[in-house]
Amino acid sequence: MSIIYLILTILLILYAENYIYGGLRQVLENSFDWADKLWLPLTYWGITILLPILTVAGVYFYFKTHQPNFFGKWALSLFLAVIVSKVVFLLFLLVGDTVRLIEAGWTSIALGASGLKGDIPGRRMFLLQSAAVVALVPFVSFIYGATKGKYRYQVFKYVLKFKDLPKSFDGYKIVQISDIHSGSFDDKNGVEKGIDLINEREADLVLFTGDLVNTYASEFEPWKDIFKQIKAKDAKYSILGNHDYGDYARWSTQEAKEENFNDLIKCHREIDFTLLRNQSVKIERGGESIRLIGVENWGTRFVKYGDLDLALTDVASNEFKILMSHDPTHFDQKVIPHSEHIHITLSGHTHGMQMGVEFPWLKWSPVKYVYPKWAGLYNEKGKYLNVNRGYGFLGFSGRVGIWPEITEIELKLDDSEG
Repeated sequence: MSIIYLILTILLILYAENYIYGGLRQVLENSFDWADKLWLPLTYWGITILLPILTVAGVYFYFKTHQPNFFGKWALSLFLAVIVSKVVFLLFLLVGDTVRLIEAGWTSIALGASGLKGDIPGRRMFLLQSAAVVALVPFVSFIYGATKGKYRYQVFKYVLKFKDLPKSFDGYKIVQISDIHSGSFDDKNGVEKGIDLINEREADLVLFTGDLVNTYASEFEPWKDIFKQIKAKDAKYSILGNHDYGDYARWSTQEAKEENFNDLIKCHREIDFTLLRNQSVKIERGGESIRLIGVENWGTRFVKYGDLDLALTDVASNEFKILMSHDPTHFDQKVIPHSEHIHITLSGHTHGMQMGVEFPWLKWSPVKYVYPKWAGLYNEKGKYLNVNRGYGFLGFSGRVGIWPEITEIELKLDDSEG
């Protein structure tokens, strides 16, 4: 039965490809005299066949070496650009042709065969041309995302008010970054642009919420000097993400894995970030303090090394609490039901899937169907969660619509009555 489904799927894909090719050919042959040459079918079907092969090869070598490669970087970017554009073109054609056929049938019944000689062919050409123009939008977007968009850092600013915030922390500024994934970087100037934006915030506290590398500690070596330039008035703290443990590589020995992990821990120290591993620290100012808590990775779909109870061991119930926890599912599963009131949780992990749309009236990404809380600020039962969209990128070497994020949070004392 599975073979039958496979055959049917292949036939359906081939039919769809031929349908798309036919529409594209009509557009080009109608618009350009040279478009009816042999190059058109050779180019279309060549790209259709070769691009998936190059993409699979790139993905294979990535999982084998856990290092970015030319095929994985550019073939995957082009593959996504082409696939999304084809899907848009196909949907546009299907809707248009369905409406056109219904209209043609109705006209045939009402006016007879002679009624079909009007403007329907011309209208279909207009439909094809419109579909081609619309399909260019995602194609150009993916190419932009793979070249410029992945370093188009955006600063998201939030002012959060609390009645129990210590007065000395009124106006306290926190900057959060997440998901650096240094093994994917390919542009020193692009990375430095983000560091400059961080330092322009003049933060009191800089917090990094995990995934320094893709797999290997050595990935961060070329970027240490750049990230060491991050400045904070008080301190810089960090936690681990699911990619930081080396669990996604095949190690020759357990000792090799442990050595890699120890090297990664060392990386945090070398850029002057204090790593919190199921523990907390007091942040003091003006004789008052707030509590910063950091847990190791805990996620419903990934490793569960985090221990919130352990991290809260020395924390008093009446302290103002900020939690760093890489995976936002930890918030729903552990933070919300916990007896301790944790004022703010800072997470990352989702990357916003590195693709989607964000407008004042619409925020959407396919990742929302996996992670209900996938980007931005959430408030549930008086507890805030910020899901950072990530500083770097992974897999797809780019970003489309969901740009890399630097979060600025200002704490304010709510002295209003009631």
